Amino acid sequence: MGTQYTGTREEKRALDAFIKLIRAAQSLSGRVEAHLSGLGLTVSQFGVLEALFHLGPLNQKNLAGKILKSTGNITMVIDNLEKRGLVKRTRDQDDRRHYSVGITRKGSGLIISFFPQHVARIVSEMSVLSGAEQDTLGKLCKKVGLQEPRPQ
Repeated sequence: MGTQYTGTREEKRALDAFIKLIRAAQSLSGRVEAHLSGLGLTVSQFGVLEALFHLGPLNQKNLAGKILKSTGNITMVIDNLEKRGLVKRTRDQDDRRHYSVGITRKGSGLIISFFPQHVARIVSEMSVLSGAEQDTLGKLCKKVGLQEPRPQ
């Protein structure tokens, strides 16, 4: 179901596309990420572990940017992961006000144990689209996502 807004054709087209994009993303995320709760992880916690596993240690600001969370939220996420022994903070040698966050052996083991199944879920969900359609979707999403904010 698209928008019921009675604006201009341009407005209705944009609203309809936006609604479909958001609903599809939320539906897909829900299906792909359903297994995370069984691991005792939130989506944000998984995002942190995955980023650290694949990129190596990051400071909290860069980590927040990678998983699209606020720096305030990322502190709580890291606190909870640190309590479980999945990540470790290390004070920056050059600037003692900053910490680097790295994944621990336990955290790496957790990612290694379930990441292949996570990827398989994504591949399965995305298989509704052809390879060319997936490429096009990726380009379109990147175009929309990287657009500069417009003045209000």
